[in-house]
Amino acid sequence: MQVMHISKREEQDRLRREAQEARAAADAAAAKAAQLEQAALEAGTSLAPPPQPAAPAAPRVAEPEVPRSPDDDDFGGMTMADLMGGSEPRQKPTQRQQAPGGLQRSVDDFDFDEDAFLAALDENEPVGTTGDVVTGTVIGMESDGVYVDIGGKAPGFMPKSECGLGVITNLKERFPKGLEIEVLVTREQNADGMVTISCRALALRQSWDKVKQLEKEGKVAQVKVSGFNRGGVTCDLEGLRGFIPRSQLQEGENHEALVGKTLGVAFLEVNPETRKLVLSEKKAATAARFAELEVGQLVEGHVAAVKPYGLFIDLGGISGLLHQSMITGGSLRSLREVFDQGDTVKALITELDPGRGRIALNTAMLEGQPGELLINRDAVMAEASERANRARNVLRQQEQSAG
Repeated sequence: MQVMHISKREEQDRLRREAQEARAAADAAAAKAAQLEQAALEAGTSLAPPPQPAAPAAPRVAEPEVPRSPDDDDFGGMTMADLMGGSEPRQKPTQRQQAPGGLQRSVDDFDFDEDAFLAALDENEPVGTTGDVVTGTVIGMESDGVYVDIGGKAPGFMPKSECGLGVITNLKERFPKGLEIEVLVTREQNADGMVTISCRALALRQSWDKVKQLEKEGKVAQVKVSGFNRGGVTCDLEGLRGFIPRSQLQEGENHEALVGKTLGVAFLEVNPETRKLVLSEKKAATAARFAELEVGQLVEGHVAAVKPYGLFIDLGGISGLLHQSMITGGSLRSLREVFDQGDTVKALITELDPGRGRIALNTAMLEGQPGELLINRDAVMAEASERANRARNVLRQQEQSAG
């Protein structure tokens, strides 16, 4: 039993010695290979060192060592030191690329141009985000639509129904090859890089923008009545379908007779999101009348209504308010003390608000002295034109002081 223990110990010692010798030989071979590789790099070549046979280890009694090339197994490029896990692992050589002429080049040898890289990214960047307006050139046509080059890796496609407002009977005539057009992107690119575009959607967007601007400026638009229903009439404005309620027509009782006629209208509601365009002929008449008026102008009308706070004066289609504080500079006991319903009144315009339909009037500024209208109303009204010139100078001074 003791003899067996001694034999085992001797065998273990022998194997350790052989391993140490093999490790030392491998380290020496690795160091030599590194020196040769460095010398080759310095000489301007990148030739890989030829495979070296591993240093023969001390012969074993049971299994004699057979020299093998690294290419014969799956550990090509690794040294014995790497396998044995001895000293610090050797770094794996940089991957090299075979260049024309037989020389090898590493990745670091290639030039890197950042501008060229960014340009390549731009070339492959998706063209057209939903809602973008882009310019392109017609390059082809199908029975169901038009192909437009908008600068992407694939052309944009415009379905026939999106080629414009109204009905287009001849696509080839409307969109000849080479025609440059502006379109709206309605759907971003698919897997093939193609985007869906539309002339119709762009035209509608532009029409709504024009109509909103007209509303903002308080302009009167001319429209042609295209149809009618029980609630009013329909019309076309900038390619959009508008509606005029019967209550907003000058001739609402016989509105079906208006089909085909042109009307002047103002805007009651402009909403692109809900596609609501509601118009008014009566408001347009008011707007047209407002356009004839200005602050400081002397106007003539008759008392249409007497209210606790003042008098409403009918100026011919529109009404102005003569507030009780603006009737006279004297002490007024009753509104009817100076003017009663149906009386003719000449007054100065002191304020105009077309958006709200308001006109502020003033007769006190026509008085030579406060309360003159209470004493001699007819004389003040007869001389209103001459007195209005003096009153306008007062208004200008007030505006300058306020400014």
